Amino acid sequence: MTAPLASVLFVCVHNAGRSQMAAGFLAHLAGDRVEVRSAGSAPGAEVNPAAVAAMAEVGIDISAQRPKILTPEAVQASDYVITMGCGDACPYFPGRHYLDWPLDDPAGRGVEAVRPIRDAVRARVEQLLAEIDAAERAS
Repeated sequence: MTAPLASVLFVCVHNAGRSQMAAGFLAHLAGDRVEVRSAGSAPGAEVNPAAVAAMAEVGIDISAQRPKILTPEAVQASDYVITMGCGDACPYFPGRHYLDWPLDDPAGRGVEAVRPIRDAVRARVEQLLAEIDAAERAS
């Protein structure tokens, strides 16, 4: 097995919706080419059931995932750190690629309202994966 091209950490406040969907999409689309992590600055008790249902509609099962606390070690171990509304809670380490994705928070919303968020997350993940692949080809 070859080493992953990059490691990506998705961060949102509760690690229950946006970051879990993003991690699910990237793991699904990239397979073992990219190491995927997700975490939250104030993790919730469980992954948002509407996010789980919305992802299941597109064939991706995130039901076994659990919110995790954001640690400096997780940030330091990642090449890309994608934040989604975590504000200043995300530690900064030089040499990482930081991106902030302004996406609506699916907390408290039904699956109908989560679908457009899911689709926006997927589009951003696909763009990120294209950037990772292009960087690998250029190196």
